[in-house]
Amino acid sequence: MNTTQLKTAILNGKFDERFAYIYGEGAVEAQKARYAAAVDAFAELYGTNRDAALYSVAGRSELSGNHTDHNHGCVIAASIDLDIIAVAAPNSENVIRVKSEGFDEDVVDINTFTEPRKNPEGHSDELIAGMVAGFRKDGYAVGGFDAYTTSNVLKGSGISSSAAFEDMIGNILSHIYNDGKVDNVEIAKLAQYAENKFFGKPCGLMDQVACAVGGIVAIDFKDPSAPVIEKVDFDISGAGYNLCIVNTGGNHADLTDDYASVPAEMKAVAAAMGKAVLRDCDEQAVIDAIPSLRETVGDRAILRALHFYAENRRVAAQKSALLAGNIDAFFDGVIASGRSSFCYLQNVYTCKNLSEQGLSLALCLAEKELAGKKAAWRVHGGGFAGTIQAFVPTADVENFRVAMDAALGVGRCMVLRIRPVGAVKI
Repeated sequence: MNTTQLKTAILNGKFDERFAYIYGEGAVEAQKARYAAAVDAFAELYGTNRDAALYSVAGRSELSGNHTDHNHGCVIAASIDLDIIAVAAPNSENVIRVKSEGFDEDVVDINTFTEPRKNPEGHSDELIAGMVAGFRKDGYAVGGFDAYTTSNVLKGSGISSSAAFEDMIGNILSHIYNDGKVDNVEIAKLAQYAENKFFGKPCGLMDQVACAVGGIVAIDFKDPSAPVIEKVDFDISGAGYNLCIVNTGGNHADLTDDYASVPAEMKAVAAAMGKAVLRDCDEQAVIDAIPSLRETVGDRAILRALHFYAENRRVAAQKSALLAGNIDAFFDGVIASGRSSFCYLQNVYTCKNLSEQGLSLALCLAEKELAGKKAAWRVHGGGFAGTIQAFVPTADVENFRVAMDAALGVGRCMVLRIRPVGAVKI
């Protein structure tokens, strides 16, 4: 459809059933307005007589497995109803133009930007070029397109804005140039490739997979080139709970070293044991080697390694609990994961700024507000600053939201639902 036809179709309800499935019945009207506004923005930038289509990629929430994927561990993650949406149309110029709301337009000549920069700049054009290079590497077709995107997957909120953006580029390339046949798991792997090789960030694969695949997924990264992905059929909303993400408003500046230290210290323990990653090391052998490890890698690295092993076991137990419909056991694991992250992984605040402990404060408030209720809370995402996660009984959600917003700022508590799909063409 051209943009006029596309906007008319949106407003006349052509996509209502699709929007209800993805976002929930109560969100249809808001999404119609959101997508229609995105079409208007695209038309203003790139013209009205374009063969345009609508796309969506979910944000993600890590439900269990805090800092395990980079050492080939196990995680449980879920797609959420915050997403990045795009209006996109092919062009014949071998140029990709992406205008994201609130940011400068990226313009990438896909015939010249084919290799990583010598010194990656951490800019979004590198993610676009990396996705194209990944598609070419794996034998998929590529070409130019123009796209306008808007996102409520807030940057720095622990719900993976960069992974959603990477997956979106792959989603568009798949549908425009490959008839939608590039599997979402493959898109996720190529997104990791783009982020690692072109963007210069040594991320794991969990974020990209969770954003692309959709629903609740258990992922085993023992072989990261072929992760074992299992859909977990459990409806948390149907069980009477909302997933709440609380953004503490912490400052992410100068935290790169904190984030990098976690996989680096885990891998240092593995290296001392003659292996590349902890998944390949026997836990008891690590425990037996503690006297020498204290001298070579230090106590914190050992604690982080022991967190890794315990967290892997928790993921297995929580997956089994969800598959059995045992939400009490799942919540026990959520709380245990949070405590282990605080005590042993030590990613709840940075030692560079001890006066700022927003995550610690939010966790304390969540524990107070949810005391005596069947509920759970933990650090969310990479940690150090950013967000916590809480599973809140639906009847208590409004009181919880009001309490968290009162302490941390209006709008800090996001009340979410787990959506059934990840990267899609609407």
